Amino acid sequence: MLSKKDPVLITKICLLIVCGAFVFSAVSAAFNPRAQAQTSASGEEPSFMNMDATIPNSQGIPLISLRSFLDKLVKTTGIYSFFNDSFDKETTVFNEATGKNDTKPVFGWQELLMIIVGFIIVYLGAVKDFEPLLLIPIGFGTIFVNIPLAGMGNAPHGFLHIIYESGVGNEFFPLIIFIGIGALTDFGPLIANPKTALLGAAAQFGVFGTLFFISLANLLPGVHFNILEACAAAIIGGADGPTTIYIASKLAPHLLATVAVAAYSYMALVPIIQPPIMKLLTTKEERLIKMKQLRSVSQREKFLFPIIVFILAVLLIPAAAPLIGCLMFGNFLRECKVVDRLSNTAQNELLNIVSLFLSLGVGSQMTPEKFLNSSSLIIVLMGLIAFCIATGAGVLVAKFMNLFLKEKINPLIGSAGVSAVPMAARVSNKVGQEFDPSNFLLMHAMGPNVAGVIGTAIAAGVMIAVYGV
Repeated sequence: MLSKKDPVLITKICLLIVCGAFVFSAVSAAFNPRAQAQTSASGEEPSFMNMDATIPNSQGIPLISLRSFLDKLVKTTGIYSFFNDSFDKETTVFNEATGKNDTKPVFGWQELLMIIVGFIIVYLGAVKDFEPLLLIPIGFGTIFVNIPLAGMGNAPHGFLHIIYESGVGNEFFPLIIFIGIGALTDFGPLIANPKTALLGAAAQFGVFGTLFFISLANLLPGVHFNILEACAAAIIGGADGPTTIYIASKLAPHLLATVAVAAYSYMALVPIIQPPIMKLLTTKEERLIKMKQLRSVSQREKFLFPIIVFILAVLLIPAAAPLIGCLMFGNFLRECKVVDRLSNTAQNELLNIVSLFLSLGVGSQMTPEKFLNSSSLIIVLMGLIAFCIATGAGVLVAKFMNLFLKEKINPLIGSAGVSAVPMAARVSNKVGQEFDPSNFLLMHAMGPNVAGVIGTAIAAGVMIAVYGV
């Protein structure tokens, strides 16, 4: 029996086995009828005596000299590509004259710049803990798609291209995400305090108000947004990535990449964007308002809520019914209490898998030709304006409601009217506890937060109903 003290003997035995296998393979090939037929057909057999003979099945393969080998090796490195590559790619700017998107030259240094952006996104998610479940896969998607010569985003077989075409560029992934969100969501806070639904509706001022600002942007030289493109950009204000993808795929597919990345970026940056606006629009006394504990919501109420909301969507806004329907379907799985396996799958495995693919697909669209242009930058800027207006509108409406309410609402929960669940609610709670650690606003903020999800879906449905074809 061999021991660990016999390394030389073990090495000899391994070499003997390898040599034996090589000899056996060579002898078998020599007596193979197919190999003999190929040799006979060519009339020549490669050997040390006949170096110019053609090896069977090698026709069409170019001969590579040492110089050309080294030249190709250098030109296929990332370093060379970043400083020397130049090629044309399709942009997000649609040309009505040609019926296609315009093209523009993309240089290697621009790909390098986008890779750096990707690493910054990963840093924000992994180190700064800004929504890592979103930013880390988006960042890696950005890095992957900009690797020169890798072709991960190229049609038809690129890894990222397959992901994008399978579910991001259509309504598949967004609706699956809504099922998962519905299964995760407890609508109890909204049912217990229905007036907070007004705060979710107030956040939609950001969506519709931005339509006006995008119209003004058309006054700038070289900027031309039609109403469909304006709708796709304005919905970013709802801070709802799946809804943004859904409406863009319906109204302005050529802008889907830009608006999707902007929406998910602002969702992830909620903890940075919202607090300054909240503090600017509220006084210290308002931030210290304590709200009484919410009443207990019965299981019957929770059971009936998704059914009633879905029926209302079907009757009043059918264009929003796919989004609201999937949301309420997921919630019904949660509240009916007889399909726990389906509910748990929707909340966990299904939502996690689809979120991973959706985030990678969104990151795959962060390429130079789609982002390094004036139109895309304006869309990102308008999306930020929409998000800020939505946040501020929710706070101001809460302050206005307090003029008529005996039991005051802490205006900080108004900022949770955007659709970023539960991020916006957590931010409301965190800002409130900065001024009073005993003031717990999370459950109160969840009311407008889940109302915002429904409100943004309704806003998207209105846009599709009015402008869709």
